[in-house]
Formats: sequence, C-alpha cells, structure tokens
Amino acid sequence: MTIALEKPKPLTSSIFRRYDATWQDYLALRDSEEFDWKKISFHQGWLWADMGTEGLGHSGFSDLITAIFFMWAALHPKTPFQSYGRCLMDLPETHACAPDLVLYKGEDIPKWKLGEPRRIELKRHRLPDLVGEISDTSLSLDLDEQKRLYASLGIAEYWVIDVKGARVFAFALQASGKYEPIVTSQILEGLPIVLLEQTLERLAEETNTAAANWFMKQLS
Repeated sequence: MTIALEKPKPLTSSIFRRYDATWQDYLALRDSEEFDWKKISFHQGWLWADMGTEGLGHSGFSDLITAIFFMWAALHPKTPFQSYGRCLMDLPETHACAPDLVLYKGEDIPKWKLGEPRRIELKRHRLPDLVGEISDTSLSLDLDEQKRLYASLGIAEYWVIDVKGARVFAFALQASGKYEPIVTSQILEGLPIVLLEQTLERLAEETNTAAANWFMKQLS
C-alpha cells in the first residue's frame, strides 16, 4: 500500500510499505506526529513501518532472547556486552532500521549523552556485532528485505526468530557481503543454534523465565 506522506491518509492496516521512497520520505515518517510507528526500516527506496502493537508471542520470545544475552554475558565477564534491542539506527541517506535484537560485543560500545538524538547514528557509532528480528507475523520480510538491509550494512551476524515455528535462522556475513546459514554463533562464540531452538520450544509449556533457567543449566 502507498501513503502520501505529505497528506497522511487514515490507515487501513498497521503496516505501511513503499518501494519508491526517498530518505526525505523516511524522515517525514520517522518524525511524524500523525503516525505512531513501532518499527521502521529504509533501504534502497524500500520504506516499511509497523504501527501495530507488540503481541504476547513476540514480546515473550524477545524477552527470552534478551535474557539469553544477559546469561551469556554473565558466563563471559571479561568480554563487554551491551544490548540495545529495538533502538533506532540510521545511516543518513541509505539505511534505517530498529531491530528487535541489537548486541554489541567488545570495546567502543555506543553510549548516549544528554542532548544527543535518541538513536544509534552509524556515521559516528560503530555497527552492532549481532542483530535479530522476532518474526511473529513478518517471517518472509525478515528473511528477505530485512536480511538484505543488514547484510548491506555489514553486520556480522543476523538471527531471525520464528515465533510460530520455534525456529532460529542464524546467518554470518561472508567476504562476499552475503549472509550464509550457521549452526553455531560466531558472536556468542560456541553457542549452538539448536540449543536456542530447544529453549524456544519450551515456551509451548512454560514461562520464558523458566525456559531461560533451563538454558542456563545447559551451559553450567
């Protein structure tokens, strides 16, 4: 569907999408008081935004993966980790995104200072080491347009968490600039992707905090 950003029309769907957008279109939507977007992306003329609310499945899976990040960090205290899930990132004129999962590893992690924009600005902040999307209703988009966006930025590792299938599609960036599937995380070094999937499967019968506790025991 196409919405004229200069004169917003009533939404008939929570999803907005354009394939002929400009950076100025993105800025108009990003800063609009008319549209209350929850997620937004821009790349090569593709402008996408989700104005819908976060569902129970999406929220529960997202919090579980974030808990896993914290548990992994607790087991590797000598390595700095910082989670910035759902924080807007942009690279002027070319890229914008707000991944559900954003993980920095190592040194030179962005820090917000009073008076600065409330986003990660990739002209002055380095790229995150890992990003991911929680795919409740957006699996095809996250494995296509979003995947190409993150690869073109040069982000080393990308996860797509399939809520309905309790699956994890994990990719590592190759020298070719394309993502290839991996079975073991390279950023959370040595973490089997199958262990993530086994943890997600437990959400069918138990809480995400219980699933996180089970995950922690597997690493002990």
